[in-house]
Amino acid sequence: MSKIQAGLYEHFKGKKYEVLGTARHSETLEEMVIYKALYKGDFPEGSLWVRPLAMFQENVTVDGKQVPRFRKILNEK
Repeated sequence: MSKIQAGLYEHFKGKKYEVLGTARHSETLEEMVIYKALYKGDFPEGSLWVRPLAMFQENVTVDGKQVPRFRKILNEK
């Protein structure tokens, strides 16, 4: 099912998240990543988020360069 490992990830904008696992959308069966925010901001620290797996793993363009939207990092919080 899942093509992603649980653990710590960094968003290309610098914020850190913990991937908890994956789930399937009940209507489309699309695989989704469930992850938790590890920072304080507009939402409480520890808020849970969901994003399609394909979007989570895609590359984005930053300053003309392709980088991962999220990259796995060492176990540091």
